[in-house]
Amino acid sequence: MTQQFAERATNVAPTSARNAELADLVRILEDQNERKMDVVVSASALRFREGNVHVEGVESLITEDGVTDVDGIYRPTAVADEGIADKLRIPLAYLRRMRAENVPLLDENVNAWLREEPSRKFMLRALRGDSGPGMPPAEGVARALLSDSYKLMDNFDMLLAALDGVKQSGHPTRVTGCDLTDRRMYVRVESEAVAIQARNLLRGYRSPFDGRSGDELPMISAGFVITNSEVGSGAYTITPRAVVQVCRNGLTETKDVMRAVHLGGRQDEGVVSWSGQTQRKTLELITSKTADAVRHFLSREYVEAKVRQVEAAAGKALEEPTKVIEHVTKTLSIGAEAKDMILAHFVRGGQMTAGGVMQAVTSTAQTLTDADQAAALEALALPALTAAAAHG
Repeated sequence: MTQQFAERATNVAPTSARNAELADLVRILEDQNERKMDVVVSASALRFREGNVHVEGVESLITEDGVTDVDGIYRPTAVADEGIADKLRIPLAYLRRMRAENVPLLDENVNAWLREEPSRKFMLRALRGDSGPGMPPAEGVARALLSDSYKLMDNFDMLLAALDGVKQSGHPTRVTGCDLTDRRMYVRVESEAVAIQARNLLRGYRSPFDGRSGDELPMISAGFVITNSEVGSGAYTITPRAVVQVCRNGLTETKDVMRAVHLGGRQDEGVVSWSGQTQRKTLELITSKTADAVRHFLSREYVEAKVRQVEAAAGKALEEPTKVIEHVTKTLSIGAEAKDMILAHFVRGGQMTAGGVMQAVTSTAQTLTDADQAAALEALALPALTAAAAHG
């Protein structure tokens, strides 16, 4: 399986991956855990200088592991910029323009709004930079600026709890791919032991990747995708996902998602450190809910019912496919570049039906290098089927 890794700065370890193995994802998350710094800080302790977040005057955390220095310089990610714009009520487009064209004006704007409410509290999620002994702290990464009531449910802990829940469910599964972005973690899980025939759905379909025929391999496997965000971009979720074996297209059923939100009580000012008991209870609940969701989503009855629902609309023949795809992409706010890719995949797929549009959306999603965009597009596959069947 192909792997892509990206670094946010030369002094910070890789923070993103696309189509990675589970072991690679675990390695990145373990490294982030060692570098993470979560602190509730007042607006008076935050300043923007040269477009970076400066934290000043926050008490260091002293533990048996050593001293955690909070004060320092943190370079915002795009996600952090979104949080800053939201919390200070600065139009995001304007903030992005200032960052691109006039950084001194950006500093002036952000600092002016921080001074308006100096006692207001925020949670800053950051990664510390890597500096050597006797050297000044290296520039770190500001990952997000959140509410001080944001409940920390970190990717590494959630992943282990979820995998424990999968194991407790008793179903044979395998992790088929992992993505990590500045916004979310995605872990795709499949059970080929729960696979059904879908001849009507795959009749006449060809894989746009290698030309294999859906008539020869008309099988769909049960599965699901685990997602979590550490930066306010979504809840912990388990979403059922069927996998078309001939092309690896994934169909996510977002209506049946199981979620756990990041909401909790307000935190005291300073470095955030959850008690072992609080964290244990949260993770035990995640494990239990995950096991229940997996048992449901990987039942043969559930998968068969969902496939039959899809087949009812997928067989609708399209007299003018190009116009239908134009309508579908406009209705679902899919951009021009993705629309052209969907049309190309539709032609290569060979199914001149509403189901062919659905397959083209999911196969296009596989080719996107941005994991967040890929997940968002895959989630539109079933709405695209409905729109194509109605318009065709």
